[in-house]
Amino acid sequence: MRKSSVYGQIRQCLAIGGRRVRLPVCVSPRHACVSILLILVSVGSALAGPAPPESRETLIAIGDVHGDFDNFAAILQRTGLIDKQYHWIGGKTTFVQVGDLLDRGPKPREVMDLMISLEKDASQVGGQVVGLLGNHEMMNMMGDLRYVTAANYASFADANSEKRQKAAYDDYVKWSGSHRSLVAELPQPMELTEAEWMVRHPPGFIEQREAFSPQGEYGKWLRGKSAVAEINGIIFLHGGISPDVAKMKIDAINSQIRSEIKEFDAAKQYLQNEKLILPFFNLQEIASVLQAEIIAERKSNVPSNEERQVKILDFLKFNDWLSVKEDGPLWFRGYDRWTDEQGGPQAGKILEAYQAAHIVVGHTVQKGGRIRPRFGNEVFLIDTGMLSSYYPGGHPSALGICGNGKFVAVYLDQQVLLIDSTESSPKNGGLGEHSDGGGKATVAGDVTALSPGSICSATTAPLQ
Repeated sequence: MRKSSVYGQIRQCLAIGGRRVRLPVCVSPRHACVSILLILVSVGSALAGPAPPESRETLIAIGDVHGDFDNFAAILQRTGLIDKQYHWIGGKTTFVQVGDLLDRGPKPREVMDLMISLEKDASQVGGQVVGLLGNHEMMNMMGDLRYVTAANYASFADANSEKRQKAAYDDYVKWSGSHRSLVAELPQPMELTEAEWMVRHPPGFIEQREAFSPQGEYGKWLRGKSAVAEINGIIFLHGGISPDVAKMKIDAINSQIRSEIKEFDAAKQYLQNEKLILPFFNLQEIASVLQAEIIAERKSNVPSNEERQVKILDFLKFNDWLSVKEDGPLWFRGYDRWTDEQGGPQAGKILEAYQAAHIVVGHTVQKGGRIRPRFGNEVFLIDTGMLSSYYPGGHPSALGICGNGKFVAVYLDQQVLLIDSTESSPKNGGLGEHSDGGGKATVAGDVTALSPGSICSATTAPLQ
């Protein structure tokens, strides 16, 4: 039994505060856990009066979207969270999206706009939409644009984009002319001709960078997001919590990543004020320019500025930030790569550190486009390659987590029981035959919609 502490057993048996649903995943010794629970309930009743009614509300989690608005909307309709007009109809359901809304796919703006709308709509009827940061959200805020497509930029273009593009090029020419010593030290030359510059900065590029700035429409929204959420004893995040990061509390993880974003924004603004960079420089250009500036100053080709050198050197350490490094919560892939022998004990220690029952992550596309439980159903990998034009064989999916202990994988054509703690649980990664249950409504095409409640009430049997 991995959960060795009595506190861990108690936590698994109790509903935890506010709107949280009950997770009856109490493990042996069963009688000890039940006895402790009865004692606590008796004491609590004497002190606090009648207990509130038990919540049986559903939680729906969806993995990486990558600009695939159509499939994102389809799986939201399938799970009964939105109607055909993209309005929230999920009632008091909690919907968690674990990051990577954007890049690669054709409609990142539509995806983000839908999330913003659903956050407002759900809160008005007692529901909740929890959007978390993925590595691609972080990349766009920092200007790492390797996965932004021409179509993505074009979605930000308007009637004045060509004028902005030309003005930005003129600013670049002036900057280049006034930093000749610095430019001479660049490891790779920046664009030297207008044609080259225009290709790399198409219409909509400048607007996209402004939109993800601290004052921009999407930048401001994303900067209000957390990297990790814990709901009902389940931890949700994009990549995963590595063993080293598990030394930090969830609040500390979120606080540090927010601090790093603020540090980046402040440093970039300082560098712009010093006229070392231009606002639309991407992250790779900024790093190259700063490295060249250090070399040029050390060669005395430009006036030395000790304070500026310190700030530059501090900025160039960004690869070590929690929000950027490979084993950080936005990038970690260990849950997918570990063997069962490696991962079982590691996952158990991480869960014990947070007194949690399960971890749900995206980030790593699962083969076959199916949600993958691992390590005795303690970890759920829910990135199923929704953007199938980029991930062959991918499918949109959702993980339904029910107050009665069921975990159900929902696809456009079926739902599959992963865990049913009230009966028997399929083994690690078990698949199930689908049974849609009640609450059906027709959605565009051959997709059938379920209400969140019917996902949990359906009698979905494991595949024999």
